[in-house]
Amino acid sequence: MEWTSRRQRFRAVLGGERCIHPASVHDPVSARLATDLGFETAILAGSVASLAVLGAPDLIVLTLTEFAEQALRINRAGAPPLLVDADHGYGNALSVMRTVQELETAGVAALSIEDTLLPAPYGGGPARLISLEEGVGKMKAAIAAREDPGLVIFARTSALAISGLNDAVSRVRAFSGLGVDGIFLIGAKTRAEIEAMRAVTDLPFVLGGTGGELADTEWLAAHGVRLALQGHQPFQAAIAALHATMKALRDGTKPSELQGLASAALAKQVTRESDYARWTTDFLGGG
Repeated sequence: MEWTSRRQRFRAVLGGERCIHPASVHDPVSARLATDLGFETAILAGSVASLAVLGAPDLIVLTLTEFAEQALRINRAGAPPLLVDADHGYGNALSVMRTVQELETAGVAALSIEDTLLPAPYGGGPARLISLEEGVGKMKAAIAAREDPGLVIFARTSALAISGLNDAVSRVRAFSGLGVDGIFLIGAKTRAEIEAMRAVTDLPFVLGGTGGELADTEWLAAHGVRLALQGHQPFQAAIAALHATMKALRDGTKPSELQGLASAALAKQVTRESDYARWTTDFLGGG
């Protein structure tokens, strides 16, 4: 099965010695572009999925069903091995089990479950974490629900950004002993923080962002970081391109004078037109 191959390729990245940047994808076309450009892996973030499916901000109003369906569309189109941000697992530990089952069936290569208190509770206030005990229960549930041992499960913690280094170390140490395949760190800003995490686990890391002294991928690779996200600029660029094109048309620009459009060749490439032409000949008796 192709899902198995993609999971094997993702695990090869985790078992390698490089730190790579995954492509941020949101739909079948962006997935195919990532494949054609040679990205080893891709990521579907919860925030990007919410924008692509609902046109809504990242407030956990997207449902698990909608998220899994979008992941399936991306995988079916031929994406690189796909990591998905499964947020908090859409509920408690039992919901986490359902989340793992649905996303495994959708063909993802890897997923992360985080320890942030989501959705935002009544009364607002700053971001909070669930207790370590609840987080451990969620990670155990995720492992128990996995049917394909090739599926990669990351424990994701935002402790560095919310509760500080000491709590982050405690959470990474606890999560690392549960059978997860790696640690997804949000909020890391310094090499000292990465070194503190590395002191309590040998598991590979995913970083939710890089910059400053963490921009050196060779240093990151030497300290166990295998994936480093760069943000989700492709979707933002798509918004800008759509806005500019629609505005130009609304302002009276002739279609023949529009700038920045995909070439006919690129449009045929991302729709796999040559494949459909061959299938039309082979299965429909002609072109």
